[in-house]
Amino acid sequence: MKKVILAAGLLSGVVGLAQAQTNVTIYGVIDTGINYTNNVPSTTGHSSNIEMVSGEAQGSRFGFKGNEDLGGGLSAVFQLENGFNSANGNLGQGKLLFGRQAFVGLSSKTAGTVTLGRQYDSIVDFIGPLTANGNWAGFMFSHPLDNDNTDNSFRVNNTVKYTSPTFSGLTFGGLYGFGQTAGNNTENRAYSLGASYINGPISAALGYMNLTSPASTTGGAISTNTDGNFLAAKQKVFGAGINWTLGAATLGFVYTNTVLNDPTANIGYLGNQSILPTNGSTLTLLKYNNYELNAKYQFTPAFYAGAMYTYTVGSYETTAGTPKPKWNEIGLMADYNFSKRTDVYVQGVYQKVGGDATGTVLDQAYVTTYSDSPSSNDKQVALRVALRHAF
Repeated sequence: MKKVILAAGLLSGVVGLAQAQTNVTIYGVIDTGINYTNNVPSTTGHSSNIEMVSGEAQGSRFGFKGNEDLGGGLSAVFQLENGFNSANGNLGQGKLLFGRQAFVGLSSKTAGTVTLGRQYDSIVDFIGPLTANGNWAGFMFSHPLDNDNTDNSFRVNNTVKYTSPTFSGLTFGGLYGFGQTAGNNTENRAYSLGASYINGPISAALGYMNLTSPASTTGGAISTNTDGNFLAAKQKVFGAGINWTLGAATLGFVYTNTVLNDPTANIGYLGNQSILPTNGSTLTLLKYNNYELNAKYQFTPAFYAGAMYTYTVGSYETTAGTPKPKWNEIGLMADYNFSKRTDVYVQGVYQKVGGDATGTVLDQAYVTTYSDSPSSNDKQVALRVALRHAF
């Protein structure tokens, strides 16, 4: 009888362990396709380019997430997410092991969730889902140079993040990223705030982000080695948007404003070409005002098509004057699902730069793709056909 009781006890322990393991989920996305981009740099000047590219509509990734019930409505939560290039097997985000996300925290059904680690800011969390690029279309549909980070060109390190429960459709949250520089707590520091409201067919959101000396240090909130889009004394982003669902159609409008104080470089894109004036003047302020209209129609459960138009007005403020460049961008996409986990899609983007010339690489069109290839003139087209599988 004692042996039976002992065996039953051991078995119950194994069952308990198995039940705990079911709270961990392994997941991923593989997005691989062929891109065509016209008018890109080559050894003979400029010509078109055809290349295999990973992760445009969604970044290719795999990850682990889970939770442990601690009782009383409290849970421990975690997420580790790796980005990778499915065309060549390289790690993404500067070859970090878990470059997309890495955090642990506590979640309460009544008080909200607090997490610590490498995470997304409030612009990504609240404004991004209302844009085409942050929702159904992906990286190629980003606003010029992803200046507002709605397509998460960078993540934030060393963060404490709070997300509230949902109160009658309202959710809010914020994030603080430590600069971690002795004697100067504000250098390469980040904070952001946001809120969303969802009620029936209406989804609306506000978001704000403030970065001090982003990417100026390797150990701060925005890492020099793995993140960073602009180098500047300050970067501030404000965004607001709304989506309205009418049957099978969803219509959206998003406005974002990005202000860069004393910018010195764009390190995320443009192939390390300088954005500084060439006439001996000093660049004091760079602004982007982005206005996006997007629409998506679900023709059948397996097929949808979408369109986006973005109009961006810039302000390139120097000690010699303030030219105002302008960007017009049009994107189209169609997606067909073979199953719940596998689909094929085609998409294309056309960009035209106009307005006042800055005399820098900002006068050249650049559709954001992973080829980092600005056009030699004010126009560029990028096309893509890809296969995506989720697991």
